[in-house]
Amino acid sequence: MKIRLFGAWPGWSRAGLAFGLGAVIASGQAPLGQWPLALTGLAAGLMLVAQARSAPAAAWTGLFIGGGHFALALSWIIEPFLIEPEVYAWMIPFVLILLPFGLGLFWALAAGIAHRFGATYAHRVLLFAVTLTAAELTRGYIFTGFPWAMIGHIFIDTPIAHLATFAGAGGLTLLAVLVTGLPVALGGRWIAVPILSLFVATVWGDNLQSPAYPADLTIVRLVQPNAEQSLKWDPDRAQDHMDRLLELTTAPGPNAPPDMVVWPETSVPYLLNNNDDILRVIGRAGQGAPVAFGIQRVDGNRGYNTLAVVDQTGRLTQLYDKHHLVPFGEYIPFGDIAYDLFGITAFAAQQGAGYSAGPGAAVLDLGPKLGRILPLICYEAVFPQDLRAAPIRADWILHITNDAWFGTLTGPWQHLAQARLRAIEQGLPLLRAANTGVSAVIDARGRVVAKIPLGRAAFIDAALPPPLPPTLYARHGDLPLVLLLLGTVLALVSLRPRRRA
Repeated sequence: MKIRLFGAWPGWSRAGLAFGLGAVIASGQAPLGQWPLALTGLAAGLMLVAQARSAPAAAWTGLFIGGGHFALALSWIIEPFLIEPEVYAWMIPFVLILLPFGLGLFWALAAGIAHRFGATYAHRVLLFAVTLTAAELTRGYIFTGFPWAMIGHIFIDTPIAHLATFAGAGGLTLLAVLVTGLPVALGGRWIAVPILSLFVATVWGDNLQSPAYPADLTIVRLVQPNAEQSLKWDPDRAQDHMDRLLELTTAPGPNAPPDMVVWPETSVPYLLNNNDDILRVIGRAGQGAPVAFGIQRVDGNRGYNTLAVVDQTGRLTQLYDKHHLVPFGEYIPFGDIAYDLFGITAFAAQQGAGYSAGPGAAVLDLGPKLGRILPLICYEAVFPQDLRAAPIRADWILHITNDAWFGTLTGPWQHLAQARLRAIEQGLPLLRAANTGVSAVIDARGRVVAKIPLGRAAFIDAALPPPLPPTLYARHGDLPLVLLLLGTVLALVSLRPRRRA
């Protein structure tokens, strides 16, 4: 049967309605956090897809629902192009269209498949709930992955988020689509099921207790310099930024002297190479405590986004290179291949045109007092699989980032929310030093126990929260959810009722 995709166009009014419902779904993302409204929009979106007259029409509808969702949820994406607007602002219209609708293709595929194999309205709703979860999970892996603004993220500020210990953000997404999809598919009398499910999940999560702090507290100082991104690499301001970091590091604190000091991603405005004097200055500033900081380094023609640790003498004791890089932001995909095959140097990381990726996830041993840390640099905190790739289990997670790229309205808050989910999934505390904020101490339950507000130069001395035992998600990752989704799809397809005329 020949499918005429453009002949299935649902019309601008239906496309506009779908786009608006997608934006309503996005209202559940941080910092708005309107998850009841998001669930309402999701229910209407499921209904709209199931009512489509054909699979291609359903795909168009799914595309516009996804487009509306990502247009609002990822509105911060224009911020990097405003750092140097005279150079990059012309790209903004293309980014505002291509990224939301590019990600919306995952939703379109889920909607088209659900409608194609769904025999009845109810069957299509349930199939779309499952295929949409699968699509959301897939975009976290394919083409290096981009799991930002997953549907399940709407629960981060609720006790329901603790279900991520079992099935991660994908499990929260499945919960969201099922509690909305069941009443839509089976009728209003089923509304009690999602209400009861959310109530039980809330009560369970609200009653979880964090482990007690040990008597011998480990104190970590997080430094937030609030360096303006537009001036961050200005050679005339480099020493000012460095002085600010040193001043915050040596300032007296309200608690005991810290056992460790942490600076954000690329906080040091100099290269690591051949800068022993700077390392000694940083080491002395720690006043006996090791200092972890973000810095750039080069090795031959390759450059790296690095986390370094120095002791009180300035001796380099630990090094971690970011391995999950931002496509088009930190490197150009296939740039090295273009150099190897055609000699094109403009996009080749091996010729210094962008960062090179480090060898992979690592755990750094900082000694008996500080224990073993799992370092993450910026973007790496949105990938749960990167944490599970660590060779051994850490005692805590250290996340350094420069969220000045994300503006001040939504991006930094969404990045923080995802870091909190990583803590929940792993059952590990997470300490986060961000250039402009939000720097935070997050316990193993994902609760923010201390933070520095956005846009403020400051520091906090906080006790390192204790870890929990490995969670189900830490042990098995997304595999149980993938098997559940596959089994559910096969069951729904094989047991589908006879298609109505």
